[in-house]
Amino acid sequence: MSGNQHKVNEVQRILTPVGVEVVPVSRKIEELQTEDVERLVRDKLIKAFEVIGRPLFVEHTGLYLSGLNGLPAGLTQIFWDKLEADRFVDLVAGLGDDAVTAKTVLGYCDGREIRFFYGSIEGTVPLAPAGPTDFQWDCVFVPNGHTKTFAEMGAAKDAISMRRKALDQFAEYLKTLGT
Repeated sequence: MSGNQHKVNEVQRILTPVGVEVVPVSRKIEELQTEDVERLVRDKLIKAFEVIGRPLFVEHTGLYLSGLNGLPAGLTQIFWDKLEADRFVDLVAGLGDDAVTAKTVLGYCDGREIRFFYGSIEGTVPLAPAGPTDFQWDCVFVPNGHTKTFAEMGAAKDAISMRRKALDQFAEYLKTLGT
């Protein structure tokens, strides 16, 4: 469930080749504001299931800045909306620590139980945004071992992203169900 077309496209590029049909549902769900991402995903998943009434998954991806003791975590969207790319990189530069972890928590509910799947990738925040700025913080995340931001990588990011890692776990789980 997502209204973010970039996220929907990425999920479809990753899951369609392994036989998982993704039917996006764009419904605004009031998100719990907390740095506890698992709690946030559980709450969003329960609210979404009440609306949709069929098996579904939701995910939340956040940034964990080393220089801010792991914040903004579950508050990444609010943080990003207030700062955007240029002010974000300026803030991180001022911290003197450009290390960041991007983490995805994917929650799946089939009406009987909730399962979580996780993915993370370490990286750094560059001194200036690079690449398209239309997919939130992709323009300010350089994965370790790479020289380009996720935004500059385009679809090539799919092979290494935190979302990819969580979606691979989810796809493996679905195979055990025969779905």
